[in-house]
Parts: sequence; structure tokens; C-alpha cells
Amino acid sequence: MTGPPLTREWLEADELGGFASGTVAGYRTRRYHALLLPATTPPTGRVALVNGVEAWVDLAAGSMPLSTQRYGPDVTYPRGLDHIVDFASEPWPTWTYRFPDGTSIVQEIMAAHGDGSVLLTWRRIAGTGDATLRVRPLLSGRDYHALMRENPAFDFTAGTNGGNATWHPYRDRPAICALSTGTYLQQPDWYRNFLYAEEAARGLDCVEDLASPGTFTFDLAAGDASLVLRAGDSIADSAATVATRIRAAETARRAGLTPIDRAAEAYIVRRGAGHSIIAGYPWFTDWGRDTFISMRGLVLARGRYDVAASILDDWAAAVSQGMLPNRFTDAGEPPQYNAVDASLWFVVVAHEFLAKGSPSQAQRKELVGACDAIIDGYTRGTRYGIRMDADGLLACGEPGVQLTWMDAKVGDRVITPRIGKPVEVQALWINALRLSGPRCTAQAKRAQAAFGARFFNSATGCLYDVVDVDHRAGLVDTGIRPNQIFAVGGLPYAIVDGERARSIVARVEQSLLTTFGLRTLAAVDPQYAGRYEGGVAQRDGAYHQGTVWPWLMGAFVDAWLRVNGNDAQKRAEAYYHYVAPLEAHLGMPGLGHLCEIADGDEPHLPHGCPFQAWSLGELIRAKAMTRP
Repeated sequence: MTGPPLTREWLEADELGGFASGTVAGYRTRRYHALLLPATTPPTGRVALVNGVEAWVDLAAGSMPLSTQRYGPDVTYPRGLDHIVDFASEPWPTWTYRFPDGTSIVQEIMAAHGDGSVLLTWRRIAGTGDATLRVRPLLSGRDYHALMRENPAFDFTAGTNGGNATWHPYRDRPAICALSTGTYLQQPDWYRNFLYAEEAARGLDCVEDLASPGTFTFDLAAGDASLVLRAGDSIADSAATVATRIRAAETARRAGLTPIDRAAEAYIVRRGAGHSIIAGYPWFTDWGRDTFISMRGLVLARGRYDVAASILDDWAAAVSQGMLPNRFTDAGEPPQYNAVDASLWFVVVAHEFLAKGSPSQAQRKELVGACDAIIDGYTRGTRYGIRMDADGLLACGEPGVQLTWMDAKVGDRVITPRIGKPVEVQALWINALRLSGPRCTAQAKRAQAAFGARFFNSATGCLYDVVDVDHRAGLVDTGIRPNQIFAVGGLPYAIVDGERARSIVARVEQSLLTTFGLRTLAAVDPQYAGRYEGGVAQRDGAYHQGTVWPWLMGAFVDAWLRVNGNDAQKRAEAYYHYVAPLEAHLGMPGLGHLCEIADGDEPHLPHGCPFQAWSLGELIRAKAMTRP
């Protein structure tokens, strides 16, 4: 077979928070792999409606499978993967199947941008004689984090109109609509014990039963087959008309985008009348910290200032007591204000937009007002002990709460509490003060002086990760972590320069750098965990204790250029040594994308979310920094 390995994953996002996703092989390895997984309250409230299909083509030589399913630990049936001769993920996922009699069939899947529909098509490109395609949808109608088992509550009842069908398995979930250019026959049945290998590897429930209400039949000898899947119960539309419209719109939209631009667009979603950024697929929604970090590369570096304005406007309205929420919940509960750095990242990104985006006066006033409210709230003091301390630095944290991006928790145990004065929070705080102009000049100078006096560890030649640990004056965390890189690069202002800055960058490169990004802890540390594996507790325990994060490479590249010189030769050197190796990891395992994390130990196997916004965003930003 030509194309990527069978285990690689493809993604089709719909701009509303919903998506279709799966593997090149065709079998599902995650509970999140599905053909129709829309967001009921965009971009949240996701439900898995159509998890997959069984597809066979009846030829003169016999029935041949196109689909592949995994059951139990050792059963793969049918084996459509044996007939895949080619796969391409651009401009949308496309499979070519070849059968022993010379018949070749192309299958395509595309999500309609801003629509929520997913189009599946099949066409014969080689062979003669009869060719009847049979497609059985496999349905669940569940929350996307859950799994379904056979149950009497599932309603198989179908509404039909010609070759179209609709089902409403559960009254508290959306109905499912399928528009087809073929015919439909109601044939209810259960398919049991699908195995999801990635869930098993994560120590989670990994077996599911799916319901199949009936079969769509198409005559491929007479023409192409189209099946449009969408939430709802309207089946009056012509499948051929809708399919033509989707294909034309997606062809035009994608034609103007490079592959990395198409990947970037997957994370930009609608929220109400505005926009937001999905932190990652398949299980994250839009998080404050991730949104602001990601949009620097996904939006601003790509000149999407209209989208940047829309995102920032929406978040600006959510400032409360100087804080922005770290995330909006899926179920409509109040937003969660539990991050110390999200608000500061907003200040950085808002000022970057104000400098580049030509905002209106009204918008400038709104964003500056939101930034001032954040600075004032933090100066006075706000939730979770966040406050400007007497030395001008920002203290934060309470027992049992994770406020920084290193936020893993196992039960009641916070893995990296970082209570006190975390180093990157100070870098963000001082940058926010300096960006706020004359009104904060005195505060910025005081905080800068305190940082210079308190954070450099001469024994290691780099910065402490936290000072005043647990709010105990003078207690320091000497662990070598990547957070210190933000004191030199990754933000508008470096707060360490000269020999100290060079020493910090050298230490980070020596102890933390990999081709996939920066380790979260030096390998010599007794708490270092080099493999991200095992059950939930073991994996969460390693999440920030050595695991590599690709998004940190953007700040490292910026810091390296600042201390080594930002001329054409150094930019080329930085690209060759740091950016190109990271770029080589695109598509592992998410095709066209970068994953969330990788093992700290070689060979740095990828893990976590396969499609991660800030990983891709910071790669885009690093490429822009090192462009000749």
C-alpha cells in the first residue's frame, strides 16, 4: 500500500466543534473515532451518532469488504484493509481499494465546514460488470466520552423517504439523518464487542456494542454512491444535490489552503456569533490558556486578524475579578476560573493583535480595558491566592488546586503543585505589566528587580522553577524544568538577558531538548518519568515529570535566536537543528498535525491527544521565526 501506515489517524473537523475521525486501516481504536460526531451546543456538547459503517461490494467474483472491524483481542473481520492500495489525507481522506478481479473503488470522506454534515462517497474507477455496494451504518447516540452496550432502550424505528432514512435512538439525543443516492432496507441488528485498542492502552473501558438499523444499497455500475450523514430528522433533501453542494464548497475552500493551513483551520471553531480555538481533537474543547497560546501561530502568524478579533472580543467579555476562565464546560455549567496564567496570556496576545491587526477604536478600547481589569485584579488579589506580593512578583496557589499549565492530578494528589511564585508566571506577569504602558511602569520595574535577585540558581546555571514554595519565604524548587525558557524567549520582552540568558538556554538545550519538543523535567531528576504509559494514574503521574511537549519548542527557538543572534544564518541554523526535526513529526499519529506529548526517553513515541492545537500553532510560529 502507498501512503501512511495503517494505524495513523485522519481528522475532518466541521468548524462547529464536531468532527469525523478514524484510522487509515478503517477500524476504530478510540471511543472517539466516528463518522458523525457533532457538537450539539457548538463547540461543546459532542455526541457520537454514527460510529462507523460496514461496507461490502458484491462483484461477479463474490462479496468483497471495504470496511475493517476489530473485535475482542484477536479478531479482525472483515478485512477491507487487505484491499487498500493507496490512501491520501489531502484534500480529504481518500482510500483506493483494489480487488482480485481488477475492480478498483475509491472511497472519500469530507466534513462540510460550518454545516455539521459529513459526506461519504464511493465510485468505481476500474472494472466492469455488476458492482453492488452495501453499507450498514453503525450507530450509538451517546456522549462522546462514553461507551454503549446492547440495551432494550435503543429505538431502531426508521423514518424513510425514498433512499433517505432517519432514526432517533434515544429521545434525549439528536436524531440521525442519512441521505443516500441508493435504496434503504430496514434490517435491525446489534454488532457486539468492538475493541478500541487505544482505550485499552490507557487503562480505560475499551469494548462497545453498536446498533445497525438497516442497509443502504447502491449500484456502482450505474454511477457514484453518496451518503450524507447529519444530525436531525429532515430527510426531504436530495442526497445527490446535497452531496454536489458539499463537494463544490469544500473543493473551493480547501483549494486556497496549504496542508498546514488546512490543519490549522481545523481548530478554529464557532462559539455563538464569534470564534474560539479547540485545544485538541478528539477529547478537548476550548480552553482559555490553550486558546491564547495556540492562536499566536494558528491565527495571528497566518494573518487571520478577523478571527483573532472575534476570539479576543468573546473572551474579553468573560473577565471576572481579574481572571478569565480556563475553560467553558460541556454541559452548560458556569465557566471554570482556575488558571493563573490564562489571563496573562490573554494580555500578551491582545497586545500582539493590537500591534498587528488594525483594530477599530471601539475594539482597542475594549481589549485595553480587559487587560487593565486583569492587571488590576491580580494586583489587588483574586481567587486561589493569586495576588501581587510585596516584592512585586505574583504569588498564587492553594493546596489541592492546579493553577499553572502543569496541572496533572491523580485523585486528590496534585503532581506538580507549584504553589508560590512559578517562573513562567513571573515572566508573563512582567510582560503584562510592561505591555500595559506607563500606568504599570513602576510595578514592572519592581517585579523585574525582584526576579533578577531571586530566580537565578548559580549552582545549575539556570532558573528556579518556583520561589517561595508553598508561600514559604526563601524556599525554592531547584528542579530543571522548561518553564524558565519563557524568561528568555516566547514572550514580547525577555526578562533575563546577557550571560544568564545564554546559560539558561544552554542548560535547557542540554537537559530538556528533544526533536519532539522540551522535556518537562530533566532526566537526572529522581522524579523523572521517561515513559508515558500504563493506567490513568501512572500516565497522569508522568504527564509533567519528563514527558515531552512539542508546544514548548516555539519559546525555545525564540530564546535561542535571542541569545545567539537573529540574522539569516542563525535563523537557518535554528530551522535546521530545531524546527525541521519537529516538522518531521507531523502526522505522528494525526495526519497533517502534531500530537500533544511524547515520551521523554528515546525514541520519543507520541502520545496523548493526536491532534493538538498549541503543538501545531507553535510549530507554525517557529517556522515564521526562522523563515529566511
